[in-house]
Amino acid sequence: MAKGDGKSVPTFDRFVLQGSPFVRLAGLSGAAAVALGAYGAHSFTAEKQEMKRVYDTANFYHFVHTMALCAVPLARRPMLSGTLMIGGMSIFCGTIYYHALTEEKHLRKYTPYGGVMLILAWLTLVL
Repeated sequence: MAKGDGKSVPTFDRFVLQGSPFVRLAGLSGAAAVALGAYGAHSFTAEKQEMKRVYDTANFYHFVHTMALCAVPLARRPMLSGTLMIGGMSIFCGTIYYHALTEEKHLRKYTPYGGVMLILAWLTLVL
């Protein structure tokens, strides 16, 4: 732990050695994003290209926030940032994936809540 103003701040090398749970979750999330991306690349017919575009949006945000999750251990409040990031990814991307695969819209009303959680997760990195 780094010493300074009386607060213990974890150093990057310590997180690498200890294996932060958020980095491990990012590994699982990244593997899922790749698998879901491959599935989406092969599962949409020519007449379902609009749903493929929707699916690709979910997959893009899934990847971006998986990479962000790797940085969560460096945040001043990693539990808050990580919880919001994982929750936001699950709700935001999950509801979009579901809509693209089923064409049912009833869960899309929750998508903005996931988006707000993602925005808050990014803002917690400023704290």
